[in-house]
Parts: sequence; C-alpha cells; structure tokens
Amino acid sequence: MQELFESVNNLFGFIAPVSNAVWDFPTQFATYRSIPLLGQLSLAVIILLGMGIVFTVKTGFVQTLSFTRAIPIMLRKRSDRTGISALASFLLGLAMRAGPGNIVGVTGAITVGGPGALFWMWVAALFGMATAFMESVLAQLFKEKKDNEYVGGMPFYGRRIVGNKRIVGIVLSVAFMIYALFNVPVQTFNVFTAIGMIADTATGTVSDRQSTLYYGIAMVMVASCAWLILGGIRRVTAYTNVLVPIKATVFCLISLLIVLINLPLIPSFFSAVLVGAFSPDALFGGAMGVALAEGVKRGLMSNEAGQGTITMAAAAADNDHPCEQGFVQSLGVFFDTLIICTLTGFIVVLAHLWTGSASSAEWASDSASRIGTYLTSVEALVPAFIAQAVIIILAACYALFAFTTLLGMISFAEISANFISRSTTFILGVRVLGSLVFVPFGALTVLAGLELGNLWTITDLTNIIMVYLNIPILLLGAPLVYKALAHYRATNGGKFISADIGIETEHWTHENQKHLR
Repeated sequence: MQELFESVNNLFGFIAPVSNAVWDFPTQFATYRSIPLLGQLSLAVIILLGMGIVFTVKTGFVQTLSFTRAIPIMLRKRSDRTGISALASFLLGLAMRAGPGNIVGVTGAITVGGPGALFWMWVAALFGMATAFMESVLAQLFKEKKDNEYVGGMPFYGRRIVGNKRIVGIVLSVAFMIYALFNVPVQTFNVFTAIGMIADTATGTVSDRQSTLYYGIAMVMVASCAWLILGGIRRVTAYTNVLVPIKATVFCLISLLIVLINLPLIPSFFSAVLVGAFSPDALFGGAMGVALAEGVKRGLMSNEAGQGTITMAAAAADNDHPCEQGFVQSLGVFFDTLIICTLTGFIVVLAHLWTGSASSAEWASDSASRIGTYLTSVEALVPAFIAQAVIIILAACYALFAFTTLLGMISFAEISANFISRSTTFILGVRVLGSLVFVPFGALTVLAGLELGNLWTITDLTNIIMVYLNIPILLLGAPLVYKALAHYRATNGGKFISADIGIETEHWTHENQKHLR
C-alpha cells in the first residue's frame, strides 16, 4: 500500500515546480525583480488586487452597502422553500472561507513576510469585498432552477458571458471539480492533524499513525462525510448552519480571551504590524514588497475573492434581488479576513517565534508545522494552568475548519457538475467520488504515514488556474453587475427583471418575480 501511494506521489512530482512557476510569474526574472516594490509582486497578486481596486471605484465603494444591508437580508424570513436562505448561503460560503487557511495561511504569511503581512491582508480583504460582490451577483443573475433548488456559479455565468457556448461552461465545470475534489484529501489530512494534536495534548503522548485512534478517526470521517454528502446540498447546509457558527464563535471567543489576557500588548501588536508593513525587519528580507506580496497573496487565497469558488454558494440562495447575495458574500470576506485572520495574526505576531534560531522558512514549511507554530504561540501567551484546555479547544476549531471546508468542496463540486448533467445518476456519482473515494484516499495516506507533498501541490496549481479562468469572465461581465447595482440603488432593492438591464435569464423573469413588490 505504501509503495502505491509513493508511486502516486512521484507521478505528480512535476506539479510543484509548475505550480510555483505559475504563482510566482514573472518574479523569476531578474529584470522584473529589480523593479522597486513591483518586482516583489506576482502577476496573479497584481491582477487580483488591481481588480479589487477597480471594482471598488466603479461600484462607488459597494462595501459600504455590504455593511448596512447584508445582515438584514440574512435575517429576513423566506416566503417559500425554493433554494436555500441567504443566511444558509453565507454560512455555506463561510464553511469554505473560514478554513485551515485562516490559521496556517496567516501563520505562513507572517513567518515569511513578517508582521506587516497582516496589514496587507487587511488591504486585500477590503478591496476583495468588491470582487466577491461582483462574482456573487453574476452567480445570482445566471442561476438556474433544479427541482426545488438553485444551481449556478462560475460555469453558468461563464457560459453566458463568453459567447453563450456550452463548451465554455463544461471546461469551467471540469476545472472547478478537479480543484474541489483534489482539495478533499488535503482537508482530510488537516482533520487528522487537528484531532491527533488534541489526543496528544490531552494524554501527553504522541499517537502512532497505525493506532486505534487514527483508524477510529478514519472510520468516523468516511461514515459522516458519506452520510452528509449523499444526502445532498440541503442536508449539508442543515449541518453547516450549525457547525459554522459554532466553530467561528468558539474560535473568536477563545482568541478574544487571549487578547484580553494580553491587553497591554495591543499597542505593540499594531505597532509591529504597521511598522512591518512599510519598514520590515531584515529577517524577512528587509523589503516592503515581501510583506506586501505575502499579505495580499495569503489574504486573497484565504477569503477566496476572485477565484469563483464561492459562487456556487451564492447561486444556491433564494433572493429578491441579485445584488442581495453580493452584499452577503462580500461581508463574508470581511468576516473571514478582518476578524478571524486578525485574531490569528495577533497570537502569531506577539509570540515572536521567528526570533529564535529557526529560520522563517522552517517555521512555514508545511501546514502541519504551521498549525504547530500557531498552537505553540498560543501556549506562550496564556497562563500555564489553562494552556492545555485552550490548545485543545483551538485544535478542535481547526478540525471543524477543515471538516466544513471539506463538505463545502464536495458540495460545490456537485453544484458545478449540474452544468454538465442534472442526471440523478451523474450527480450521485460526484457525491460518491467525493465522499467515498477522495475522503478515504486522504485517510489512507495518513494511516500510511505519508505526506504526499507533490499530490497536495495540485491544489495550489488548480487554485491559481481558477483565478486565471475567472478574472477575464469577471471583467467581461462587470457591466451587467454595474447595471444591476444601479437598479438596486434606484429602486432600493425593488422588483428586478433581467430584461431591465438588457439580458434574458432563466430566473429573473416577470413570471418568477410577480410575487414581489
């Protein structure tokens, strides 16, 4: 078995250099790197941040509407049972956004780029809110009805925007399904890592990968995922509606407790972040561009604005106006980065673990070491008598982060698959593939004691591919979003018919909207 896994890992040995080359382009070239500040930024980072700035200006800082309109929309009672509620869509999106990246991604950004990386994460999130608004409105505009549910997202709006050619949607759907399903084993590994840390902390001993504990985790993981995923989107959202608020609330409360314990250090935290943003320590390269590049990259990858990966959740919602889910998902970016990531950053920055003998590269080598770095940081900031309990609780939150992300990945793959075929057999096949193939595969690699770094790198490559696929579509579809937003502002969210902005869509018709004011 171990030889089989190693063969699979070796088969994908070419992925890492390709992924790094695509992510870092064109920083590999000395001429480009010699450009002050700009030379530290990859093309992907420049485009994502630049697109967020353009969308912010063009929409008249739509983020302000997200702050005032999103919560009332989520609290509004639904009049029918078609689709899922705006709140359920928000929580399903947050199941993906508030994932392990909120801990390991932030830890990695700070240990590589210094405390200043957190400042640039904030900047990326504020502009990313506009990008999230744009893609979510497009998802709502072109959503389609399937029985008593809505399906949609990047494959659906991509087809309509790029010449209304079915092949475009099929390519986008397949690309997203590859991205989502290959993320499943990684999140399975993260669940094992977190639960293993809980057991090790509680017992004081390190559990072997072949122990009864790990086999028990594997059986529970596979059984629970199969039961949830095979029950469809409604069953998944019924549980993410509970799990996501629990994980977010507990994580934030414990993090705030750590902040209160270290209240006198708050000024030094903000000082380290702001100084590090513009005058970073030589330990991190001594260049502002390093902090900026790491912060923007990790921020955008954490909140997923611009990747098109949250658009499936946006399309599934039942809204009275397409802009409503744009406000809701935009607020999700704020919550993910400005709140959850900041709380993580507070702990990592103040612990100063990078000032020891190990280099920052060693601290940020992989997700397992990053979560270890984070929990060690926690231990350094709390009294010894509560350290063990706090570490166990935060590790449990990390496990939930990974588990809900896993559920979101498979569910979004299913929604995306609906573009290819809505056959019950085909959709069931996608559910089975995710829950009974990719989840067990991730579990078996853990039990075999393998990390499969090359295989995990596929997720990084598919991640950037999704960005490059989604960006041109967003730019082409932007005029439609601007028109929809103008309609929302003019009517205060009144009855919306797609023909009013010059397009015909399946859902936003006079017939479907006649129940509205």
